[in-house]
Amino acid sequence: MGSLQHAKALIIVNNWGIEETEMTRPLDDLRKAGATVTLAAPNADEIATVEHDRHESASYAPDAILDDVDSADYDMLIVPGGTCNVDRLRINPKAISLAQEFAKAKKPIAAICHGPWLLVNAGLTSGKTLTSCRYIAADVENSGGVYRDQELLIDDSQDWRLITSRNPGDLDAFVDAIESTLSD
Repeated sequence: MGSLQHAKALIIVNNWGIEETEMTRPLDDLRKAGATVTLAAPNADEIATVEHDRHESASYAPDAILDDVDSADYDMLIVPGGTCNVDRLRINPKAISLAQEFAKAKKPIAAICHGPWLLVNAGLTSGKTLTSCRYIAADVENSGGVYRDQELLIDDSQDWRLITSRNPGDLDAFVDAIESTLSD
């Protein structure tokens, strides 16, 4: 993949319960490719990640606080999974409004594993075809989305791109799709 030196991505997470690799792979890979990536959380506390949704993993400092970020400053929104992460993020008014602002501005959104849960609560899945972890498939379908059990789904309907994957095993395809979209 070529340089992404002009690309700006926003990764939003809760301060705890994030599936570590679903956050760090896009964060690290995009930065290595030259993109500017901001990791934002609800507060300035360390971001405590987990492995397989239950084992404590590393902690990271956020670059910004959710309330201080503006969707106009970024080219793409990325939502990592982790059950507890997205369970809290999906009821956070700022996280919901950020997702809605990206879609309204026709900017791409990438969500993996439980990440699409935020999009369900933001009212953005109706009419979209997407994937996620199997645990929220019924939520996707009940929101009007079309669920598919696939490694990667890219839906360009409604004039904005949605990139989704199921779990950490899909990260190669997920990150490749993000990088490809940002380099367009």
